[in-house]
Amino acid sequence: MEPIETVCVFGAGFMGWQISLQCASHGFPVNLYDISPEALTKASEAMAEELERRVEEQLISPEEKDAILNRILITRDVEEAASDVDLVIEAIPELLELKREVFGTLDEKCDDRTILATNSSSIRVSKIEGATGRRDRVLNTHFYNIPWRRSVVELMRGTETSDETMERVRRFMESIGVTPLTVLRESTGFIFNRVWRAIKRECLHLVDDGVATFEDVDRIWMILYEKEIGPFGMMDRVGLDVVRDIEMVYYEDSGDERDAPPKLLLDKIQRGELGVKTGKGFYSYPDPKFHDPDWLRGKTLSSEKPPS
Repeated sequence: MEPIETVCVFGAGFMGWQISLQCASHGFPVNLYDISPEALTKASEAMAEELERRVEEQLISPEEKDAILNRILITRDVEEAASDVDLVIEAIPELLELKREVFGTLDEKCDDRTILATNSSSIRVSKIEGATGRRDRVLNTHFYNIPWRRSVVELMRGTETSDETMERVRRFMESIGVTPLTVLRESTGFIFNRVWRAIKRECLHLVDDGVATFEDVDRIWMILYEKEIGPFGMMDRVGLDVVRDIEMVYYEDSGDERDAPPKLLLDKIQRGELGVKTGKGFYSYPDPKFHDPDWLRGKTLSSEKPPS
């Protein structure tokens, strides 16, 4: 069984550059593709910043930092990125038709041996595989935010994914320092996100229905589970537009109106308040209130006090 040795990450957003960095940090050459020069610039800056943090914390040497960055090819050319690699990991927005279009393009550009994977957090690869002529070499590979800390990836087959494909990808994931978990049958949301989705949905409806404030939902979560962040802070980190797109996948699957994204979420998005990436979501950044111990204890902060 041939090992996976070369990788393309298709999409240089938040997860795309993190996956690229994880692969390159473990010695693998990576082609990072995006159509947007701005996205590639931001990705390059983010990777350099993360590696500089590791140098400052003496986790790696300056020479190792340079070596890691040199393994990552930044490109806007699809053929340069994907024509001669063993594995492509797609990491673009959670839009089914866009993913199908990308997989169709990759199927044309990639070598016959190439495995195509989607990092989708909600869309089953069986909904995408028909855009390709290689159903035996497609699968879901769902990474989690900051994979060098949350070092787990969920692997899920399509309708015809071969055992060899699953095993090659499983071995590759182990070689880049993440724990591969196999989803035994197709499941929208895989394993953890089905649990997280139930929590997220109820939290949104608690606030949308006027039962509690989002602050108190986060406070009770953070206090009872001894966490540094609550569900609404986590949604801000993911991006509220991404949260909406994921909720739409569940809604389209079920047709249940209670699965539709609530007005609370849609209003935030309409105002451009998407979370950490825009500086405001449910909280304001870079210094959200939940970082303050007084806020966690329910005390009114000076920034919240009405003018006298």
